[in-house]
Amino acid sequence: MRSRTGTSVWAAVHEERRALIADLEDLPDDVWQTPSLCPGWSIHDVLAHLVDTARTTRLGFLRGMVRARFDFDRSNADGVRKHRGSSPAETLEAFRSVQHRTSGPPAPRATRLVEAVVHGEDIRRPLGIVRAYPPEPVVLALVHQVETSVKVGGGRELVDGLRLAAADGSFGHGRGDEVRGSTLALLLAVSGRPVRDDELSGPGAGTLRGRLSAQLFGNH
Repeated sequence: MRSRTGTSVWAAVHEERRALIADLEDLPDDVWQTPSLCPGWSIHDVLAHLVDTARTTRLGFLRGMVRARFDFDRSNADGVRKHRGSSPAETLEAFRSVQHRTSGPPAPRATRLVEAVVHGEDIRRPLGIVRAYPPEPVVLALVHQVETSVKVGGGRELVDGLRLAAADGSFGHGRGDEVRGSTLALLLAVSGRPVRDDELSGPGAGTLRGRLSAQLFGNH
């Protein structure tokens, strides 16, 4: 995968959207209110958020932030309300309609991979759905997150002074007590998402869990 090119990033994002549509198209309506991994959001809300960001342009993002008085969480909530359909089927159809879009907020393109994978897991994990992700998009998303400050959606401070090591690949980052886990588990943890106790190991795992617990409240 030519992971540093815009074309390949968007191809991976489009594939993740396709896979999520396939996982959700037969869900019964009463499951859509299941709480996601995003505090305060149902899985229906997360899908509406994905529709919102897929339809967002740079100018639209700036207008939305102005309306939200530059409160990022408020802007996200406005987007969910705008794009959450009257039924799950309506929201899923809206997501299907944006599957191949290549627009988004003004941010590094790797953030589109972070969003596609992490929000995919925000929905799948509470439902017990398991996806075997292609490895390279997950690695690229993880590289972006460990290099980006928490203030702008990354996890650099969460892993400061720790050594991350992927148990299922060659990814490694940082120095210090080791935290070992699958690339996906490391991405979720660095992105501020809860992971199972058995997904992270090593002498630094407890430190990362402690930082993660402090970071979880109020983050999407």
